[in-house]
Order: sequence, then C-alpha cells, then structure tokens
Amino acid sequence: MKKSFILIMMLVLSVMYLNAQVNQEFIINKYKPIAEKIISKVMSDSSSYKNLGYVCDVFGHRLSGSENLENAIRWIVKEMKNDGLDNVRTDSVMVPHWVRGKEECIMTSPWKHKIPVLAFGGSISTPKGGIKAKVLVVNGFDDLAAKKDLAKGRIVVYNVPFKNYGQAVQFRFVGAINAAQAGAIASLTRSVTPQNLVSVHTGMMVYADTVEKIPHGAISIEDAELLQRLQDRGISPEMSLTLESESLPDVLSYNVLGELRGNEKAEEIIAFGGHIDGWDLGTGAHDDASACIASWGAIKILKDLGLAPKRTLRSVMWANEENGARGGKAYAAQHGDEPHALVFEWDSGCFAPSAVRFTCDSSLFQILKQMEPILKLINKDLVVDNRGGGVDIGPMMRLGYPGGSLSTNDQGKYFVYHHSDSDTFEKIVFEEYNQCLAAMAVSLYIYADLPIDYFKYIKKN
Repeated sequence: MKKSFILIMMLVLSVMYLNAQVNQEFIINKYKPIAEKIISKVMSDSSSYKNLGYVCDVFGHRLSGSENLENAIRWIVKEMKNDGLDNVRTDSVMVPHWVRGKEECIMTSPWKHKIPVLAFGGSISTPKGGIKAKVLVVNGFDDLAAKKDLAKGRIVVYNVPFKNYGQAVQFRFVGAINAAQAGAIASLTRSVTPQNLVSVHTGMMVYADTVEKIPHGAISIEDAELLQRLQDRGISPEMSLTLESESLPDVLSYNVLGELRGNEKAEEIIAFGGHIDGWDLGTGAHDDASACIASWGAIKILKDLGLAPKRTLRSVMWANEENGARGGKAYAAQHGDEPHALVFEWDSGCFAPSAVRFTCDSSLFQILKQMEPILKLINKDLVVDNRGGGVDIGPMMRLGYPGGSLSTNDQGKYFVYHHSDSDTFEKIVFEEYNQCLAAMAVSLYIYADLPIDYFKYIKKN
C-alpha cells in the first residue's frame, strides 16, 4: 500500500512539475521558430485557396441529400489521399433530404407586386393552388400575441430589424409555431440580415408536434417594410403564396476525416474543421467550405514542412450542420470514446482572424493563453480568448471534452452573405483566408505538441 501511494505521489508530482514548466517563456522559445516557418509557408501557398475555389465553383451548393454534396465529398477524399494525409476515410451519416420547389409570392392588393421569397429548410408546401390571404405584419412575438384576434386566416409577416443573429434568428426558427398558434395559415419572416439589398436569406426552421404545421419562408427587408408601411396606413395588403418544398426520406451522407498522426501520443486526438454541407443558395464559401478546406490545408502544410506534433491532428468535415446537425451527433456516437484532447471548429465566416477561443478548465486556459504573442505574428489583433464552441462540436463538448473555435472580424459583412445567393467564392479574400488557416495550423500544432497531461483537466461525462 505504501509503495503504491509513493508511486501515485511521484506521478502527481511529475505532472505538476511538467505543467509548471509550460509557461510563456517555454512556449515562445520552443514554438516561435516553428510558428514562423508555418506562417511563412501558409502565407506564400495558394493551394488551399485554389481547392476552396474548386469546391465552390465546380460542385456548387451542397445541401444535405444533394448530388452536389456527394460529388464534392468524393473529390475531397481523393485529393486528401493524393496529398498524403493519414487515415483518410468517411463515416456514414443519415441526413435529411429536403428539396425546394416552385416558390412564388405576389402582393395582389393594393397593387400587384412580385415579392422574392424563399422557403425555410424543413418548411411544408402550401396547398395545391397556393394560399391567398390578407397579411398581418407584426414586430415580434409579443406583438403577435397582442394581435392574435387579427391573425386567424392570415399570412403573418415578422418585420423585426436585425440587431444580432441570436435576436433575429428566432423568428426564422420558431416563427411558424407561434404564427400557427395564433391561427395564421402561413408565415413569412424578414430576412436575417442587416443590409437591405432586396436579398433573401434562408435557413433552418422547426415545427412542434402539438401545433399545426404551416408554410414558412423569408422575404427581403424592403418587402417587409413595404407591407409594414401599408398596414400603418390602415391598408391590409393581400397576398398569394406558393411554396412547393418537400421532405423526402433520409439519405446516406458522410463525415470526412483525414489525419496527421502524432509522433508520441498518437492515440490522443485534436479534431478540427467545419461543416461540408451548405444551403441550396450560393456555394457556401464562407459557410462553411472555407473551414473544411483550411483544416485539410493545415495538415498538408505541416506535412510539407515535416512537422508532426505529439498528438494526432484530425481534419473533420462534418455533414448536415445546416438542417439537422447530424454530422456532429454521429461523430460523437462513433468517436466519443476516443481520447480527444480538443474538438475545434471554425464557422464564423472567412475574414481576418480575431480570436482563437477555448472552453476548458481555467488552469488549462491560463497555459493556452501564453501562446497569444506567437499568434500575433499572424495578425496583431489576434488573441487567445475563452468561450469556444460550435454546433458540430457541441455533442463532443457535452461529453466533457474541451472545445475551441476560431472567431473572425467580419466588420458587419458575414450576415450580408449568410444563407443567401451572395455566399460565393469571390467574397473570400486570399490574405484573410490564409491568416485563418495559419491561426488554426499554429495554435493547434502548439496545442497538440505541448508537454501537458490534458486529461488531468478533462472530466468526461
């Protein structure tokens, strides 16, 4: 017993000693020269940027269940193998198969006006022949409740200005439920965007089993405001609406994985990437092909430089984030028992990187914070901060693993492109893309190589 106690104490003391040596001086002395090599290589390399352009332009939008997505996945797997990534493979994921059909919205009174419209992902179709009804414009759920007696038999239009994504997206996400509860026969939402360019933005919505399902879609800021002004003048606009969307049986898709195997603790994994699916608009360059291709590119850069950290770096391209998040759930079900030192995603748009974020034990975070001076070699405004996370890594974080994410400074641009036809490759700035790639490559290389017992800090659920 005494001998066992002594061995345990020696192990504890050795871990404490090891972690005590991981201070800022140690990190800068060991990793700054390596980081400079990585940054120099990344900023002069265009291969990942070209791969991003190829995926966007050649395969197009990549909605779950689409042939476009599966064609893109097959090409990515082939090219990752050609680049020499370790253990390239796909994991099966059953995903929703929702398809958009004919969409038409016309204000028929007080004058005839064609209104661009998009069904939200998951919306049911209108009855055959469409819907013809008066419009009720509301400025939120409280306003809808106050006007409940007027909503019955009408098309409810949510005209709520964009303040931030969390504030505005609720009307897209659960707007149909609230409108149906008030007796509406359909609902439309002012697009979740801060900029009025007659642009229409889609996204995911949900129904409640206890509430009648009604068609639900988006219109532009301009048209929501027009309907509002008419109503404010005492005029009840009338509208005809046709949405022919359909939910088909689930289909098979895949998460894509490729690795750089660790040279000392290969069984410990740092999984990082983004979601390979997108909406059936634009080509998903910002959301989220940029992150997927950058995670692949980061591993290729490290391999080209002959750099392998202690732990395994795993590029993951998750399926079906946009309308079901099944890729992240499947990854946790299939890999949750593997020892993950970190799960990390980038899903904030491709702009200049502003923060590498970690959600982890506070003592561990204080160690990670010490890499900040090195990251400033990429961008002087780049910091290490807390509150990392995301939809795809959420299931793994709920198992107790640390989570991380890359934040970017979009200067108000991201939600101009988000979930719309404007999210295309030419919006990606080469230098900003490579800065994001470098931020991931450097920070995750350091994380994967630090002489730390990460599992001292991890309490797996």
